[in-house]
Amino acid sequence: MPQITVDYSAVLSDGFDRPAFAKALHEEVVRTAVAKPEACKTQFRRTEDTTVGPDTEGHGVVHVTLGLLAGRTDETKATLTENVLGLLREHVKVAEGLAFHASAEVRDLDPSYAKYEV
Repeated sequence: MPQITVDYSAVLSDGFDRPAFAKALHEEVVRTAVAKPEACKTQFRRTEDTTVGPDTEGHGVVHVTLGLLAGRTDETKATLTENVLGLLREHVKVAEGLAFHASAEVRDLDPSYAKYEV
């Protein structure tokens, strides 16, 4: 915990500094949600096809999902979400003529969550 997934459109690949974003994101999660630095795990998933409304071209989308153990207040989750959006503004350089859509969600991990490490 936290389990973080970042889905992003392939058209953003060149302008998305994923390593720097992950580092800044982990620092933010530690600061805002009181997570342990070594517990932060982020996976990036590049999506080849993005459609927004009727358009199949001209859009780039990033959606960040943060799964945290239960116990954070709604205010903490909202603050973290807004701060994540700010980090995306800093770490995604959008090509001219491309519409950029960024979103983030903080959710509680299900009580069945378990992990295994070696």
